[in-house]
Amino acid sequence: EDLHFFSDNVWRLGMSLTAGNFVFLGDYVDRGLSCLECIAYLLAMKLLLPQKVFLLRGNHETRDVNGWEEHYGERSFMYQCRTRFGDDLGYRIWEQSNQVFDRMPLAAVVDQDIFCVHGGIPRPIGAGETRIQDILQVPKVAGINPPYEHEDDAYQQVASDCIWSDPASEDQELTSVDPETGFGESLRGGGAICFGNKAVSDFLGQQGYSYIMRAHEAHAEGVAVSKGARVFTVFSTSKDHNQGSQAMAGCILVDFEKLQVINRSPAYKNQYVHRRDSMSLLSLSENEIQNRMRLGLVTTTPAQESDEEDGVGEDEWEDFVEESEEESEENYRLATNRRSSIDLNCTVDNDADSSMLYSSSSLNLSSSGLNSSMNIDEIQAEMKGSDGDLIVDFDSGKRKRSRRPRVSAIHEEGEGCNSNDEMQTVDEGET
Repeated sequence: EDLHFFSDNVWRLGMSLTAGNFVFLGDYVDRGLSCLECIAYLLAMKLLLPQKVFLLRGNHETRDVNGWEEHYGERSFMYQCRTRFGDDLGYRIWEQSNQVFDRMPLAAVVDQDIFCVHGGIPRPIGAGETRIQDILQVPKVAGINPPYEHEDDAYQQVASDCIWSDPASEDQELTSVDPETGFGESLRGGGAICFGNKAVSDFLGQQGYSYIMRAHEAHAEGVAVSKGARVFTVFSTSKDHNQGSQAMAGCILVDFEKLQVINRSPAYKNQYVHRRDSMSLLSLSENEIQNRMRLGLVTTTPAQESDEEDGVGEDEWEDFVEESEEESEENYRLATNRRSSIDLNCTVDNDADSSMLYSSSSLNLSSSGLNSSMNIDEIQAEMKGSDGDLIVDFDSGKRKRSRRPRVSAIHEEGEGCNSNDEMQTVDEGET
């Protein structure tokens, strides 16, 4: 329902005809009962619009998390794959999806001014290297949790910090954050960290950026601000995150002269029925219908309503999987002699859902919010309602705007990059 809200109101003409670029901040699975539909839609948009849609990696795009059926139950990505497609085919679809996740970028930069990431800023791992250079050195195929055998411990830490870290609360600033580094132990446990005011100041000063846009934490208002209004946490899902019936989903529009928060009101209801009629089954043979029923694409008889979509038979899936395995560029093995840097038994369930940044320059749709140190009443006091939507304008006088806004996805080139390597960039003017 939240995704429909954004498609009906933010890119109502379709992403291809909507000005700007879209950056999603991660956690596309494990949150809600439509993981497969959500990730399929986003990957389809990426294939159709590779220079306009950017998908960053979240902590749920790792096997340790999206395979944790005991914790997430029917919301688990693994559970939904197995339930929809059966144990054997479901596992293979889950693994193939995770191989896509292994190749997602960890961060992006908007206008060389706004750093976008799922969790937060990583700890420095060496003298003389910037944090952007550290991220660029992470292998372009990384399992993270658990890691592949070729992953170095130091750069696994960098990747884990990017997808797991949180802003420190006021209490953590006083008790657990190291005043020398600005980092401290996270309440999540298992090696995760939090970052304080000093860490934010050092990072933004080193890179010459103004803001950090991140996800990873649920927030009832959809968007939260912390660390002197330099860190924005965006949460783009209003349901199933223990935020109450009045929780809102939010996104951020990064425009030329302002950052604009757009929230979905709890009163909003989707006006459209996004469902095909079962009459479309009449053109299919009985064998084709049976194949689709085995795949979960047809759940009722042709005489009843169905949510059926075009699909393929199980034999065709097996041929596709075997062919894709033969053509794969290289086989990677997960390291069996190393523990994950995140102990799942120590984590708490306060991370969030799929995230997006859209930019006219760019916009930030994340289903993650934050334990904000800012009084929420102060945020609400500045909000104004319009047809059920809450909008907050943040003036950004100090932003260093380029003439042509762009999104730079931080990718790895070869085995590593140095400071002279270029990031993949997208000019807004192409839209």
